[in-house]
Amino acid sequence: METQLISNRNGQVNIILKEKSTSHLAYTDQRVSKKKNPFNHIDEAFASFVGMKQLKERIKEIYATVVINEKRKELGLMNHQQVLHMLFKGNPGTGKTTVARKLAKLYYDMNLLSKGHFIEAERADLVGEYIGQTAQKTRSIVQKAQGGVLFIDEAYSLARGGEKDFGKEAIDTLVKHMEDHQHDFVLILAGYPYEMERFLTLNPGLESRFPFILDFRDYEAGELLSIAKRMATDREYQLTRDAELELKAHLIKKTRAYNRNFSNARYVRNIIEAAIRMHAVRLLEKEHFSADDLIYLTIKDLQLKPN
Repeated sequence: METQLISNRNGQVNIILKEKSTSHLAYTDQRVSKKKNPFNHIDEAFASFVGMKQLKERIKEIYATVVINEKRKELGLMNHQQVLHMLFKGNPGTGKTTVARKLAKLYYDMNLLSKGHFIEAERADLVGEYIGQTAQKTRSIVQKAQGGVLFIDEAYSLARGGEKDFGKEAIDTLVKHMEDHQHDFVLILAGYPYEMERFLTLNPGLESRFPFILDFRDYEAGELLSIAKRMATDREYQLTRDAELELKAHLIKKTRAYNRNFSNARYVRNIIEAAIRMHAVRLLEKEHFSADDLIYLTIKDLQLKPN
């Protein structure tokens, strides 16, 4: 307690008992205890991504290595550049392509890539129809991707034709360029988990050239609901409470019933986009509607099919 004497105009002395303020001390302690987060820009870059803890940890490791290597370089110590080739294993709609695009920009911002552009390729872009064409097509794609990220989804399709297929030539050419251009070129191969495991066995040196092999797990029902709500918000819509509960129950049933072809976030996106179309039809037939009607998606709009 703190005692304070105050005289009024009549000369009377009032005794006031006050509790000693600790607000300044609390503020000071808060500032002292609050450490600067060196990974804040990475957290912000992936703030909209649901889950993906493993990926975020790997990106922070890469960034930390880059920064510390620069400090070592300043002291004349040995430093090495991190090879960034990656392999993504996951089912459709788990964010593989979206993450690859984000990494291209992030690596450019981190000065790991000179251009930071993103090129997506498939089997037809790499595999030719006659001898010699495949290596030429593959080299051309790699050259275009220099300074950026080359993303090949369903990469296992390069090996689907057997021993006589030219896909194996594409794989061998990619392996060579991964080694020759490893410091200003990132190759990301992606596909279904089981198929990608088999794919890695096709070339003895393939797996060792991917220091980062990441698993993109299927989303849980709660995560899919969060994605759905964010998709609606991005389009300036909202789900009514009843619609949200209905969608959550539907997603719980959907995720519990194993379906190899379940498309995760794509499935949810299709639901939201279909709901927006049904919402428009419903309001147009209604003729008179309020501002809230223009915003809220209802159970009727969801049109959920039985699992």
